[in-house]
Amino acid sequence: MSSGVTESLLGRVLDGRYRVQSHIADGGMASVYLALDTRLDRDVALKVLRRDLAQDEAFVSRFRREARSAARLSHPNVVSVFDQGDDDGHMFLAMEYVPGQTLREVMKAEGPLTPRAALDIMAPVLQALGAAHRAGIIHRDVKPENIILREDDGTVKVADFGLARAVSNQTSHSQTGVLLGTVAYLSPEQVERGIADARSDVYAAGLILFEMLTGSKAFTGDTPIHIAYQHVHSSVPAPSSRVTTVPAELDALVALATSRDPDQRPADAADFLAEVRRSRAMLTPTELDRRPEGPSALGPGASTVAVERTSALPVEASHEPRQSRPVGPVALPIDHTPTVPPGPDPYASDGRALEGRVVGARRGTPWGWVVAALAVLAIAGIAAWWFLAGPGSPTTVPRVTGQQYTQAQSALQTAHLTAKRVDAFDETIPKGVVMSTDPGAGTELRRSQDVTVTVSKGPERYAVPQVVGASANEATARITAEKLVVGDTKQAFDETVAAGLVISVDPKEGTALKRGTKVTITVSKGRQPIEVTDFTGKPADDAVKDLTGKGLEVDATQQKNDDTVPKGSVISQTPSSGNLFKGDKVTLVVSKGPELVKVPDVQGKQEAEAVQMLKDAGFQVKVDRFMGGIFGTVRSQNPAAGTEQPKNSTVTLVIV
Repeated sequence: MSSGVTESLLGRVLDGRYRVQSHIADGGMASVYLALDTRLDRDVALKVLRRDLAQDEAFVSRFRREARSAARLSHPNVVSVFDQGDDDGHMFLAMEYVPGQTLREVMKAEGPLTPRAALDIMAPVLQALGAAHRAGIIHRDVKPENIILREDDGTVKVADFGLARAVSNQTSHSQTGVLLGTVAYLSPEQVERGIADARSDVYAAGLILFEMLTGSKAFTGDTPIHIAYQHVHSSVPAPSSRVTTVPAELDALVALATSRDPDQRPADAADFLAEVRRSRAMLTPTELDRRPEGPSALGPGASTVAVERTSALPVEASHEPRQSRPVGPVALPIDHTPTVPPGPDPYASDGRALEGRVVGARRGTPWGWVVAALAVLAIAGIAAWWFLAGPGSPTTVPRVTGQQYTQAQSALQTAHLTAKRVDAFDETIPKGVVMSTDPGAGTELRRSQDVTVTVSKGPERYAVPQVVGASANEATARITAEKLVVGDTKQAFDETVAAGLVISVDPKEGTALKRGTKVTITVSKGRQPIEVTDFTGKPADDAVKDLTGKGLEVDATQQKNDDTVPKGSVISQTPSSGNLFKGDKVTLVVSKGPELVKVPDVQGKQEAEAVQMLKDAGFQVKVDRFMGGIFGTVRSQNPAAGTEQPKNSTVTLVIV
């Protein structure tokens, strides 16, 4: 982007809100300005895209989508995205303004950093990336230019989350400087297949750790293709091959993060951060604060050779936009304390102190000089034995990495050294196998000195604890104590487990899981209530089928005659409404229909007698007279005599 375009925005107000105050930097895809948000009265960093990019509809769509994703990401170590907009063809992002220096500027000023300073910077970088990975956002362009150390307190901030995805391949290849800056941190899978996931960000973070420890990139070349080829076909060298003071634990850490096979790297930034902390815990304060030494350890400007070596590397700072402006040095946890030369030895080799003692002996008895000489010879002999053949004699730490601890212990005993065991988890080294020693193999020590032997405990796994039957709070405490995380908390009815207690856990109790794995617990809501349906007047068979199907116990043994409820239907139900629980009892009274009475035989009897007999038996009587019924005698009856009929039913008599 030309300077003319840069100057044209100074003093303008974009989107009616952002007043451009000064130009910060230009890059391959955008220019960065310091602007005042007039609405909220705060400084922001405006990243204004190149005009040709803003005219590419496909790019604009991707840019807006990725900007929205980045804006949802909130973390103390992430440069916040406040807004995105378009003003007369000027597409821009409004971001948090972070005055300070990029990590690239810090490394140029400091050269290789101490392990402590490098790890102090790497930890918040991984925390920022970890938050993005948890939100489903992949950075895709992790590099020193996107890492800013704030001026006032040294807080580490990571910028440009997800924006690399918006840049098309054509755009990237058209800007050689940008590609050189980016390709130095591309993972093999990005180069070969054009894909990226959280492990790709881990790869780039490993390369940045290498660069902080050594002061140089892992892979360099004159063309992007040459650099990309090395990512795909070469392993990242050990930092100690360039700076000899880098501890073996950090060599292993860089190797883990930069494995060419993504499956061999930590799954995401959070996993890599756990490895960083574990490796840091294995280092002594001396190792953490040791100033770099070795072929690449000369600081910038320390010599002509160092300057030439630095200038030979591809430099992206002039191409990639950043939010910082040149300021004073940012405080880093680097030990600059000068080495204080030791004071004069009171028993120095010039012999003055010893001479005084011998002279004093000569002034005593005639044999004093003999005694003094013998004493000197005795002391010299003891010292010679101590330092040449005794406990103080030199020995070398043997190489025991990869051996079982008992073998390593035996080898150290043979070398007259004492093994001090320390156990640590490791995802790749089998349990009981030595991971490292401190001091490392080949170090010269005095006999009887201690050597710390770090032994693998195998993969870090924690068993799902017993939580079934415990309260939800107690279950959460137990799971958290096992370094696992409670994921979803589900609820379900249970007939045996009281409300508020855990019914089940997924994965099952006793399952070995990685640290931080989510565990789902299901909490009881107590017994499930069953709504009772009223079946009064309805068939008893239907009632029994429905109620037993719901898990209720039904007693339908009680039967009664009823003149109004049909036989087999429910006369009454207890209870007839409300809620019950599984196994509770419902009582039904089932109708046997009306009571049946045997019809008496009244044929041939006089009308009055016949009517009375039928009424006494519980029937109603209807009289039909034939030919006037002048004789008053029952000629016939219906229903017939001897049949059983419902009580209170009607019997018809024909009277002649």
